[in-house]
Amino acid sequence: MAKIVVPRPPDSAMNKDRPVSSLLKTQILHLHEAEHRLPLRRRTDIYINAIKTEGEAAEYISRVTQAIHDAHAAAAAKRARRAAKPKRVGIDIAAVADDRPRKKGKGKS
Repeated sequence: MAKIVVPRPPDSAMNKDRPVSSLLKTQILHLHEAEHRLPLRRRTDIYINAIKTEGEAAEYISRVTQAIHDAHAAAAAKRARRAAKPKRVGIDIAAVADDRPRKKGKGKS
């Protein structure tokens, strides 16, 4: 496969004090919806309407992305522990024939 060379963006491409663009706002909204699917303990509790600069947006995106990765890693570890733990089963008892002769009961006359 051919290697695709991507040029390095100029230093001016990221300005932490620049107001967020509509594309960045849309990305923040998508991540906010994804964040609401996370367990409560993994959520950032950041009010997204207060995000006004690219730097604030970058911080929010970074924290939510890390929370998603952590939640997936925790779920995978839980699945692995569950799969590794042997299932609890009852005691295996072998059926044994009764060696004692059966008592003959009184017959009907």
